[in-house]
Amino acid sequence: MNESNRQRKVAQIIQEDFAELFRKQSAESNKNFIITVSDVKVTADLSIAKIYLSIFPQEFRAPIMKEVEANKSQYRNFIGQKMAKQVRIIPDLQFYLDTSLDDVERLERELRGEGDNPVL
Repeated sequence: MNESNRQRKVAQIIQEDFAELFRKQSAESNKNFIITVSDVKVTADLSIAKIYLSIFPQEFRAPIMKEVEANKSQYRNFIGQKMAKQVRIIPDLQFYLDTSLDDVERLERELRGEGDNPVL
């Protein structure tokens, strides 16, 4: 199933706008964390946007994801204002924690022989 150009365009707008929003929020926070929008997938009918977030360091993941969920309606309003001219309906936002970088990091450690089970 291929993504349409429209899906890709909407996903790109959402990814860029949230990347900027989260960059500002982490800069304004007195805590030291980074939120990266690693991917955005939009359904064919543009009704749902799945937004994947990488959050570092790990101890901030649960509280930040909880806060993101709590602020979902404000985030939808935010993206609605940004996208009002491009789309008829504002997609429903679903946020997911992206841990794929953890897997890469773990693999790299194992390949360097620093993991629990060194590779021979």
